[in-house]
Amino acid sequence: MLTVKKQSGFTLVEIAIVLVIIGLLLGGILKGQELITSARVRNLADQNSGIQAAYYGFIDRYRQIPGDMPTATAQAAIGNVVTAGIGGDGNSQLNDGSFAEVSALWHHLATAGFIAGNYPGGAADAATYQGTDANGVLFAPQNAFLGSVLLGQTDEYQGVGAGTLRLGYVFGNQIPVNVMRELDVKVDDSNPLTGVMRASTTAGVGAANYGGVETEGSGGVCTVVSGAATIWNISGNAQNCNAIYIY
Repeated sequence: MLTVKKQSGFTLVEIAIVLVIIGLLLGGILKGQELITSARVRNLADQNSGIQAAYYGFIDRYRQIPGDMPTATAQAAIGNVVTAGIGGDGNSQLNDGSFAEVSALWHHLATAGFIAGNYPGGAADAATYQGTDANGVLFAPQNAFLGSVLLGQTDEYQGVGAGTLRLGYVFGNQIPVNVMRELDVKVDDSNPLTGVMRASTTAGVGAANYGGVETEGSGGVCTVVSGAATIWNISGNAQNCNAIYIY
């Protein structure tokens, strides 16, 4: 008699169940990544809105610009919690490239109770501004990706001629390009050259600008020309992008 050997293996039903499970897992992972991205975009947008409200709230209360406010005036208005020597020249603007003023801004806002935290002020340059003082205290707030944010007069954004200074909020570097684009869609027009949110153009540190804080990434790969338009370079997958929100 012939002996029939029964071949073991997966049935079509078992294979289908495995494929469904894999599909559900992949779908969950992708949805989770989407939720994380959305949360980070919302965090960046909310941080900008909060700082904008604090900035104009300070001006409404003290009739002076935080950071630009001279030390003596700040101490008289806010109190001796303002550290001696931390302030500006009182010329009614946050001078382009003045890290002393833009770091003093966070000190004034914090001591006046408009933002949380403790910022010492007194940063002399870009490298100092992005770091900490001798006590390990940050000179400036950081974004969700640990890049230093900044608020000051600048012309270092795309779609503008050199010397056209505007008060702008710098979102801070280290932001992935896909998050940058989603943020642009959320708060503006999705175009890095137009609207109130523009891609940063600065790649190096300069004596008269905020270079080094507003870096756009290696080789400017965060944006790319596509046809007649400049768009966020999603396919390049840059992880060190930045943008400026014009107040």
